[in-house]
Amino acid sequence: MTTSPPRPAPIDGETLVDWFAATARPLPWRAPGVTGWGVLVSETMLQQTPVNRVLPIWEEWMRRWPRPSDLAAAAQGEVLRAWGKLGYPRRAQRLHQAAAAIAADHGDVVPADVDTLLALPGIGAYTARAVAAFAYGKRVPVVDTNVRRVVARAVHGAGDAGPPSTTRDLADVDALLPAEDAPAAALSAALMELGQVVCTVRSPACERCPIAADCAWQHAGRPAYAGPPKKVQKFAGTDRQVRGKLLDVLRDSPGPVRREQLDAVWSDAGQRDRCLDSLLVDGLVEQTDDDRFALPGEH
Repeated sequence: MTTSPPRPAPIDGETLVDWFAATARPLPWRAPGVTGWGVLVSETMLQQTPVNRVLPIWEEWMRRWPRPSDLAAAAQGEVLRAWGKLGYPRRAQRLHQAAAAIAADHGDVVPADVDTLLALPGIGAYTARAVAAFAYGKRVPVVDTNVRRVVARAVHGAGDAGPPSTTRDLADVDALLPAEDAPAAALSAALMELGQVVCTVRSPACERCPIAADCAWQHAGRPAYAGPPKKVQKFAGTDRQVRGKLLDVLRDSPGPVRREQLDAVWSDAGQRDRCLDSLLVDGLVEQTDDDRFALPGEH
């Protein structure tokens, strides 16, 4: 006889939601009246990027392009220039493509359904679920590294989450959500906030945690993480750093630049050429007929 794996023990969702309602950071994309478009832009920008870097750029984007059709009408080079130092510039490119699809196929309104969101260019599983929950109050599990850490500690008693498993992680969070849409969406937001500001990686503020009394990690004596070692993402010397330096030259220039201006930013010619080629393939840089280089559409 086979038995189903045990479902996670529930946490005190009502207490957590009340804590969130009382203490949540007043982020502009959480303000009343923010559209699904505003939430989609924020979720795209926030991927692997701190909130303080996103805030001024999100506000500028929403002033400049308050609807998907506004962004879709902008030149791609203008969009990349406005993306600034947020990193991972392909996110800007994909958001531009998604905006065009939303404007053309969805009446300039970001869809509320996860499957419809997933069909948009560049919208992945996390972003689709985050928009459905945070913009439209849908009952869908939203899982990022912060939520995984909260569940690992509060529910499973582990020091941190192990390697991600989409099926397991979604099932863990789904088991915690109330059946109704609005309370479930509120709990999704509260779980994420808890992981971002209280149940942090290195210095969890357990004395401020609203669910500390029921936390399995606390009851287990706060054991150290004992799972597989985590991969540490390096930046210095990587192709990502070189690509960013090359794009910085183009963003800081009013027009196309010559090859020697790009050559000056990185001494390793092989790596520099590889990165420039990848930017050309990705459509983030274009080469002019006279062998200069520019942001898309800016020549």
